[in-house]
Amino acid sequence: MQVQPYLFFDGRCDEALDFYKKAIGADLKMLMRFKDAPDQSMVSPDSRDKVMHAQIQIGDTTVLASDGRCLGKPNFQGFSLAVSAKSEAEAEKMFSALGEGGQVTMPMAKTFFSPRFGMLADKFGVGWMVLVTQ
Repeated sequence: MQVQPYLFFDGRCDEALDFYKKAIGADLKMLMRFKDAPDQSMVSPDSRDKVMHAQIQIGDTTVLASDGRCLGKPNFQGFSLAVSAKSEAEAEKMFSALGEGGQVTMPMAKTFFSPRFGMLADKFGVGWMVLVTQ
């Protein structure tokens, strides 16, 4: 069994997918747009080109994404995605890239459980924890 995060970007999914490709090397595996759905009765003209479903690979993890209802108000509360780096330099690079346009909630620092650990919300509001595994 696998548990996979499914992120709803409420109209900014294409932008988020491009951001994660550049920031942390996410690999787009699949993308379907609302205009490709067999039943178009519930698809509004404004959402036709929006992402109905996407799958990206980040390291060994599959993350699913969508524009959802396209209301322009993504709400990512109550969770964070944790990403493990192999080195302190890699952690710093990922943290910096993910934090571009976002908000750092805990700067990268040495902790009792990791030589480098930090937390942030990216520019879409998705929470991230970046750490070096020991």
